Amino acid sequence: MASIRSLLGRIKREHLLRLGPGLITGVADDDPSGIATYSQAGAQFGLNMLWTMPLAFPLMSAIQAVCARIGRVTGRGVAENIRRSFPPSVLKAVVVLLLIANTLNIAADIAAVGQVVEMVTGLNSHAMAVVFAVGSTLLQIFVPYRRYVTFLKWLCLSLLAYAAVLFTVHVPWGDVVARTVWPNLDFNADAAEMVVGVFGTTISPYLFFWQASEEVEDMRRDGGETSLIIAPESAPAELRRIAWDTWSGMFYSDISAYFIILATAVTLHVAGVTDIETAAQAASALRPLAGDFAYVLFAAGIVGVGLIGVPVLAGSGAYAMSEAMGWRWGLEKKPRHAPGFYAVIGLGMLVALIIQFSPINPMHALVWSAVINGVVAVPLMAVILILAARTSVMGNFTENRWILGLGWIAVAVMGAAAVRMVF
Repeated sequence: MASIRSLLGRIKREHLLRLGPGLITGVADDDPSGIATYSQAGAQFGLNMLWTMPLAFPLMSAIQAVCARIGRVTGRGVAENIRRSFPPSVLKAVVVLLLIANTLNIAADIAAVGQVVEMVTGLNSHAMAVVFAVGSTLLQIFVPYRRYVTFLKWLCLSLLAYAAVLFTVHVPWGDVVARTVWPNLDFNADAAEMVVGVFGTTISPYLFFWQASEEVEDMRRDGGETSLIIAPESAPAELRRIAWDTWSGMFYSDISAYFIILATAVTLHVAGVTDIETAAQAASALRPLAGDFAYVLFAAGIVGVGLIGVPVLAGSGAYAMSEAMGWRWGLEKKPRHAPGFYAVIGLGMLVALIIQFSPINPMHALVWSAVINGVVAVPLMAVILILAARTSVMGNFTENRWILGLGWIAVAVMGAAAVRMVF
C-alpha cells in the first residue's frame, strides 16, 4: 500500500513539474482586464453566462496547443515562423497591432492593480501603479528566466482565490448545473456583446506569441537549441508534455473564469448590482454582500494575476518584435546581449504608465485593445493553423486533424465575434 502511495506521489510530482508555459499562459489569460469582463458577465447576466466557459475550453486549448507545438518543433516562435513563410506585410501588420493592443491592455491592468491596492491599503493608486510597473519591468530585465519562471508558477496559485470565494457565499448548485447546460438567455444585442467580450478575453493574440516563445526558452534552458525537427527522438515525450501542460493550464484558466462568473452571479447579480467596469469595482461591490474575507480574496487574486498578466503582455510583444526584426531575444539573456528585446518591454511599460497620467481613461483604452485583438486574432489564428499543417514548417510533426479542426472552429467563432464587435 505504501509503495502504491509512493508511486502515485511520484506521478503527481512528475506531472506538476511538467507544468510550464501552458500553465503560465492559462493564468495570464485571466488578467485583471479579463477578471473585469468575467465579473460583468456574472453581474449582468447571472448564471446565464456560465455556458461560455465549457464552450471556450476546447477552442482555447486547441489553438494554444498548436502554438506550443510550433515553438517546440521548429525551435522558433510564431513571429519568426510567419516571417519565414509569409509576405513581410503580414508580419508587420500583426506585430504593430499586437504592440498597440498589448500596451493598452497593460495600461488597463496596472491601473486595476493600483486601484485594488489603494482599496486595501489606502495608498495612492497612481503611485502603486508606478511601483507595480517598475517592479515588474525590473524583474523581467534582471532576473534570469530560470528563476523568473519559477516565480510566475507560484503566482498561478492566486487564481485559487476565486474558488475560495464560493465557500463564503450561498451557491444554488442545482441551478448552476442547469444554467451551465441550458441558459435561460434572451440572445439580444447586450447578450451578444457580452459573449463577444468573453471569447475575446479568453482567446487573445498575445498568448499565441508568448507560449510558442516560452517553449523555445524552455528548450534552450534544458538542452541547448535542439528543435524536434533536428532531434526527433525526443518528440514522443515532449509532445505528451506539451499536451498535458497546455490542456491542464487552459483548464485551470477556464475553470477559474467560470468561478469568477459564478461568484459575481450569486452575489452582485442577486443584489441587483449589474454594471461592473473594472476588476477593482467588482471586488469593492463584493465586500458588503459577501463580507471582508471574500473581498480580500477577490482583491488578492487581482493583484496575483496582474503580476503574471502584465509580464506576459509585455514579453509577448517583445518576442514578436524581436523575432520579426531578427534580434537576439529571451528572458534568459542579459540586457546587453538582447538590448532590442528588453527595450520593447521597457518602452511598452513606459507608454502604459504615461497613459495612467494622461486624459486617456485606461478602461476606455481597454475597449480599443479588445477591438484590436478581435480584429487581429482571426487572421492570426488562420496563419498559425496553416503553419501547423505545413510539412515545410513542421516536418513530420504537423498537427493532427482533430486539433486543427478545433482550431478552425475557434477561427469561425472569433470571426463572428470580431464582426459583432466592430459593427
